[in-house]
This record gives sequence, C-alpha cells and structure tokens, in this order.
Amino acid sequence: MALPASGQITLNQVNVELGNSGTAQIDMNSSAVRGLFGIASGEIEMSDGYGKSNVAWDGSRAIAAGGFTGSRSNTMDYVTIATTGNASDFGDYEWFATGVSGCSDGSRGLMVGGRLNQTNYTVTLNYFDCDTTGNATDFGDMTEYRGMQACVSNGTRCATGGGNQRSGTYGVLTNRIDYVTIQTTGNAIDFGDLTVARQDLAACSDGSRGVFGGGSSGNTIDYITIATTGNAIDFGDLGVSPNTNAGVSGGTRGVIAGEYSNAASIYYFDIQTTANASLFGNLSVARSYLAGGDDDSRGVFMGGLGQSVGRSNIADYITISTTGNATDFGDMTIQANSRGGLGGGS
Repeated sequence: MALPASGQITLNQVNVELGNSGTAQIDMNSSAVRGLFGIASGEIEMSDGYGKSNVAWDGSRAIAAGGFTGSRSNTMDYVTIATTGNASDFGDYEWFATGVSGCSDGSRGLMVGGRLNQTNYTVTLNYFDCDTTGNATDFGDMTEYRGMQACVSNGTRCATGGGNQRSGTYGVLTNRIDYVTIQTTGNAIDFGDLTVARQDLAACSDGSRGVFGGGSSGNTIDYITIATTGNAIDFGDLGVSPNTNAGVSGGTRGVIAGEYSNAASIYYFDIQTTANASLFGNLSVARSYLAGGDDDSRGVFMGGLGQSVGRSNIADYITISTTGNATDFGDMTIQANSRGGLGGGS
C-alpha cells in the first residue's frame, strides 16, 4: 500500500500505512510520521505524503546480474549487505548481456534489458525471489528494445528510464520511461519521458520519488513521482558529468557513484529537495560501469571498470547517512563491468 498520489490524505490512511489502527491517536510530529512523509523538521503538509509508502522495498541482499568479463555474462551473484565478505552465486540471468538494470519490492527482484552484442538489445524483463537463489524467469517485455537504462521502485512499481534502444543501428538514445507492477507479470506500460535522452545513468528512490542522475548526456538530475505517470521534472545537477554510474538510497538521501573519467567521486542529495548534488566522498578504487544495491542503511557498489584495476570484482560500501569514503566490502564472483544491481530479500 501507499498513501494517495493526489487529492485528500486522511489521518486514518496515515495510521494504516504506519501499521496502526485507523482510529488510533496520531502525533504528526512523531519520528514515524516524519519518516513516512520524508520531512525531518518543520511543518508537515498532508500533500507531502503523496505516494509515500512505509514498505521497505530494499532488503538484506545486494544482487548483481550480467556484465562484461571480456565476453558477456549471465552470472547473478549476491552479498548480504550487513555483513562484509565475498559474494556467492545466485543463479543465471536469461541473457548473456551487459547494460542490465534492476529494482525490487523487497521480495521480488527484476532485472531489465541489456545489450546482447554490438548491434542488438533485449526487450525482456526477468524476475526472481530475492530470498531464494535460482535462475531468473521471464516476466514480460519493455515497450522497446534497450539496455544501459536505470530503474526505480516504490515498493509496488518498477519504472525504467533512459537507455540505448539500438537494434541494428548504433547509438539511438531514448528518454522513454515505462513501468510494471512488480508482483504482476506482464508487459511494461508507457510512463512518460525523461527531460534528456541518455544512457549509462543511475537512479534511486525514497519510495515516492524516483530520481535519475547523470548519464551520457551530461550531469542532469531529473525526477518522477513513481505512483503517477507523467514526464520527469528537472531536479538539479551532479557535481561533474558522471555517467556509467550506480545509485543507492537510504530512504531520504540518494547517492550516486562512478564516472566514465574513472574519478572516484561519490555524490549525494536529499531526494525530496530539488537542488544540485554535493560531494559525499570517494570510492575505495576509482571505477565506472558499477552496479549498486542497498538496504536503506548501507549502500554497496559492485564491480566496474577502473584504469588502475581493469575489470573489477571489487565491492565497497558506504553508510548512506554519513558522508565519507567507501570501505572495502569483499569480492564479487566475477571481474566484470556493466552489471545490473538491486537490493532485496528479507
């Protein structure tokens, strides 16, 4: 469930979303309400709650899929986010592909799209149970063939934005956003458009707002309200022009890491406050083409491509609420870049 995306929000609905009786007394200044509405201090307007959900749509595992090891891979592997250590095998993605992207509702994970060879992309989505290792299964089709897109989730929907829609023609960037309901297999539906067509972008969400950052067309950040179809709106700018990057979030804060220039910089922003991003810290090793997964507290950046390390199996992590440099987490099972990533599992 989530609060309404428009119109009236009642105290009864707020209580139910928080897991209380609809008629229970409610303190709009409580930490539970402020956390749900994403307002840390000051006055809360009921409209601040549009589309907000108390569902934890991330999870205990960070899962990566596909990638380029020197050839395209269908490997899926995972780490337990709260426990540093090396990754374990999860199963197989349907395709040997690069430029995959992922999202979850906490229990079901989706891996989306990907580049199959020099000229062709897949149109399919795959799904799997984040708690149970095994191979991914066909979910349905996107509205167009593409890869190198980015995904956001509100715990109910997965919205996929941008990418390269190449199918026999090189370099056709798209601004399209489409979406699926994560628990209902089937084909994607058109959502709207990004403000700029681009590939190799990152994305993150707070359960209501989905933010797309960076990519091949510059340092643009734009956002959508995931529960409401429509075009993206300008949010601000990243500090430089990073692309081939990954995003994680800690509820209210979004974090993006990775640059094609192989800088180590990590940037952050408040998801509910339109503004330019600020410097968070640095990756443990500078690299691009990362995958990301989070559990709302810790974000893990997996794999990538670095000038000093080549194709990498490095995983490093940050505490999302605390700015600073990333710390070594362990090793993924393959040395690969251009993988899809997500957080999921109970």
